[in-house]
Amino acid sequence: MAYVAVRGGAEAIEASLEHLQYERIKHGAHVAVETLQATMRGFLDQVMSESSLYSEQLAALAMKQSEGNVEEAIFLLRAHRSTLPRLYYSTVTDARDMFVLRRISASFKDIPGGQILGASHDYLHRLLDFDLLQETAVDVVAQKAEFEAIEVPEESTLRLENLPKVMDYLRAEGLIRKFPENDVEPSDITKESMAFPTNRSQRLQTLTRGQTGTVTSLGYAGLRGYGASHPTVGEVRVGWQSIHVALDDEDDPYYIGAIKLTEVESFIPVNIDREDKQVLEFDLGYGACFGQNETKAIAMSIVDHALEVGGDTPIHDEEFVLLHVDTIESTGFISHLKMPHYVTFQSKLEQMREIKKEGKSL
Repeated sequence: MAYVAVRGGAEAIEASLEHLQYERIKHGAHVAVETLQATMRGFLDQVMSESSLYSEQLAALAMKQSEGNVEEAIFLLRAHRSTLPRLYYSTVTDARDMFVLRRISASFKDIPGGQILGASHDYLHRLLDFDLLQETAVDVVAQKAEFEAIEVPEESTLRLENLPKVMDYLRAEGLIRKFPENDVEPSDITKESMAFPTNRSQRLQTLTRGQTGTVTSLGYAGLRGYGASHPTVGEVRVGWQSIHVALDDEDDPYYIGAIKLTEVESFIPVNIDREDKQVLEFDLGYGACFGQNETKAIAMSIVDHALEVGGDTPIHDEEFVLLHVDTIESTGFISHLKMPHYVTFQSKLEQMREIKKEGKSL
């Protein structure tokens, strides 16, 4: 289909881009990328997760360039990511090795290693803090020094590494359904197009890249009744996960750094037929994403389980879920409606006018 060229279009576009740049700077204020990187932790984590690129600096740059438009920032990072070479794949990692910053369980009050509340907005009163309007750089430096001066009691034995999983204790009691171990190499949806039916690695990768609000809404739908799945969060774990790559020797991988990760394992009760009777066991729903985004990871665990077991509601339909959660796909398709549709619209107008004319003549 051809579109009718608009005279002066190139000049108009250049003027639009100049106007966009002016809108960003017209108040004469400047925000350094380093400032965004230091102060917009939640925003950074969301952008990195949905773009599948772990770089706080580049995420902060995309945030600045997009003026805080999440979808645009993710689009910029995805585009940049597509230009980067894929040199290695990391080795298999285990969140049991995570250096834990936050670890809570809604299933048990007392868990080995203890509940570690860490940093979270969960315990705040949702009231605007008007003191922040007068906060200065000097105030920030003073508060930072005061916090870092707090002494840890000598008798503290809190361990933050190699903490056991809550799931392991239920599994040891035989309360979690057992499945054969699956060592099939995971699919990479950024290298190969997704085809239906999908495997679990494709579903998990799509969900962790998915738009935070969409994944959360689908999880809410499943929790509320479209799937009748009401899990109990076995464990939310946030921390630094070490990453290794193997060059020549698989048994001697190289440590290349650590990423902040949120991992969730949810327990979903299911009835299992066994020896002519139904018994209650737990299935696992799994969620993981870059940074600290616990709501998304919990919702992801609900949707993961719904797609795994299947059903007749929308969140059990893998095509419905996986083709609609992607930020760039959904934003791009909606935004394309702003593009010229002159020819198609004129064709529809002509059809309507012709039908109306024929109707009048009758």
